[in-house]
Amino acid sequence: MGRSAVGAGGSGAERRPGLEEAERVELTVDAVAPGGHCVARVDGQVVFVRHALPGERVIAEVTELHRGFARADAVEIVAAAPERVTPPCPYARPGGCGGCDLQHVAPAAQLGWKTAVVREQLTRLGGLTDAEIDGLRVTVEPLPGGPLGWRSRVRYAVDAAGRAGLLKHRSHEVVPIDRCLIAHPAIQELPLLGRPWPTAESVEVVASTGGDVVVTALTDGVPTLVDLPGQPATTVDVPGGPAAEVDGPATVREVAAGRNWTLPAGGFWQVHPAAADTLVDAVLDLLAPQPGESAWDLYGGAGLFAGALAARVGPDARVTVVESAAEGVAAARRNLADLSRVEVVAARVETALARRRITGPVDLVVLDPPRTGAGAAVVRDMIAADPRAIAYVACDPAAFARDVRTFTRAGWRLAALRGYDLFPMTQHVELVGLFLPPPAD
Repeated sequence: MGRSAVGAGGSGAERRPGLEEAERVELTVDAVAPGGHCVARVDGQVVFVRHALPGERVIAEVTELHRGFARADAVEIVAAAPERVTPPCPYARPGGCGGCDLQHVAPAAQLGWKTAVVREQLTRLGGLTDAEIDGLRVTVEPLPGGPLGWRSRVRYAVDAAGRAGLLKHRSHEVVPIDRCLIAHPAIQELPLLGRPWPTAESVEVVASTGGDVVVTALTDGVPTLVDLPGQPATTVDVPGGPAAEVDGPATVREVAAGRNWTLPAGGFWQVHPAAADTLVDAVLDLLAPQPGESAWDLYGGAGLFAGALAARVGPDARVTVVESAAEGVAAARRNLADLSRVEVVAARVETALARRRITGPVDLVVLDPPRTGAGAAVVRDMIAADPRAIAYVACDPAAFARDVRTFTRAGWRLAALRGYDLFPMTQHVELVGLFLPPPAD
């Protein structure tokens, strides 16, 4: 593809080989890539372009140079794709907030974008063939509520002038904002962004499914609950829930999987209000737990999947939660205290398996690892426990695909895969896969 003379050097000037930072080039955008980018090429050099769509002709400004590739932002659209829309947020633009990767993409096309990324990772890193992926009928499904107003946990950074905002893409620079459109309505209503924060490093807000709203300021690494001036009785009305104290208790209530949960305001919980129930339903549907079956909930957090499994396998079956974070362990023990056959093991998953803190045989396994994935050692140790099925909840397609390769090399197969748009307007996608062992001889 030819390289247009745009920006430094002037029209018609002789071009030096290679791109330069801040240089503007006209290029044609190719396929989507992980990370919210599309791939393009300039004189054979790979360029990962944000704010673009496949098939578009754009003017791109180079933002980073690396050995073998460059990064760029599409700052002008010469020929737009049909799926392009005007971003609803004025900060979702080159040089603006880096939180949303896909606001320029129509919501239905965002699902197709994410499906394409999943397929590419399963092929390139997972070693699956196109026919195998076609057999899985991989799609990414939307969650209820639409693409805005879903994020129930928001962390605002604070700049040197005491202004709250969000970070630029791949930067520590704060972009002051007056509203985040993907934030939960109860968070958007709070007067957090129009007031100074002279001592805070960040401001964290939670609007839980149980109706609690908690604001915490972090100063010198120490969290402090915030009472907001001008808020009547320091309460806000949460849609679908009761009024709650803004500077209320350090715990929040969540409702999911037919149970009530209490956990620290800063503890891990899915950020989309519909995510917990969506993932639980998918796991239960894929595993089809039977009364009396034993189960492991690995990387179990507050015990969401363990609670759901325990209800299916019955009071006489053993369910084990493994979690390493102290807050998660305490939350699981507190929230599952009524289930006498549920054990919570405080350990890293790889340690618990390798040192036989938990032992097989086991019938069912659910694992919900961090973004880095489970890893080969954990996969091999799970397989050695001889479960009849493993449900893998993944927040990163690349890490998931690498673990798929480990499973398949051991003779297991990815029998089903579902994708969910838990993070609309961003490049992130959640997967739930079902792994089954080889047929018995």
